[in-house]
Amino acid sequence: MVVAAVGCWREEDLAPLPIRDSKVLKPEQREAIYEVLLRDFAVSVVTIDAAGIDEARSRMSMNDCVAELHAEAIRELKPRSACVDACDVNAERYGRRVADCLDFPCEIISEHRADARYRIVGAASIVAKVTRDRAVRDLDEEYGNVGSGYPSDPVTIEFLKRYIRDHGSPPPCARRSWKTVANLSQRTIADFL
Repeated sequence: MVVAAVGCWREEDLAPLPIRDSKVLKPEQREAIYEVLLRDFAVSVVTIDAAGIDEARSRMSMNDCVAELHAEAIRELKPRSACVDACDVNAERYGRRVADCLDFPCEIISEHRADARYRIVGAASIVAKVTRDRAVRDLDEEYGNVGSGYPSDPVTIEFLKRYIRDHGSPPPCARRSWKTVANLSQRTIADFL
C-alpha cells in the first residue's frame, strides 16, 4: 500500500498541471505529472508491504491503518492544514483519526472523493498511484504477470490461484488478511481433502 502527501503554499501553484483523479489519467500522463511534482513540490511517500498490513490489521481496522499512514505522510511535511480522501464512511471521524495520529497542530480536511475535488489531493493520488504501479511492475519481474493487484482484477485472481496451488500458500507480496487471499487459500486446502 502506498500513501502520499504533496505540499504547496497555494493550491493555485498546481494549476498548470492537468491534475485529476489519478484513476482517470493514462499511465503516461501520471508519470509526466509525477516527475513534475517530485521536482517542484514537497512530496512525502509512505509504503507498507503485505506483511506490515497483516501485522497492523491484527491490531486495528484497515481505516485506522490508513489513517496512521496518512498521518505519517503529513508529518513529514508538517503543514498547517492538510486535506485527505476519507476512507471511512464518516469523513469527519476519519479526519479526527488522522489528526489524532499527528504530534503537531494541523487542520485536517477530510472528504470523500477529495482526490477529484482538490488538486492537492489529486496530486498526492498521482504520486501514490505511480509509486504503486512501479512496485507492481517490480512484482511482475519477480513473479510474472500479477495483474493490477486489485481484488476485482481477474489476472490478479488467476495469479493468486496458481501461486497458492503451486506453493501451498499465498506469495509474500499478498496480504494474508485480504479476503480474496483467504478465500482462495481455503479453496486450495479443500481441494486437497
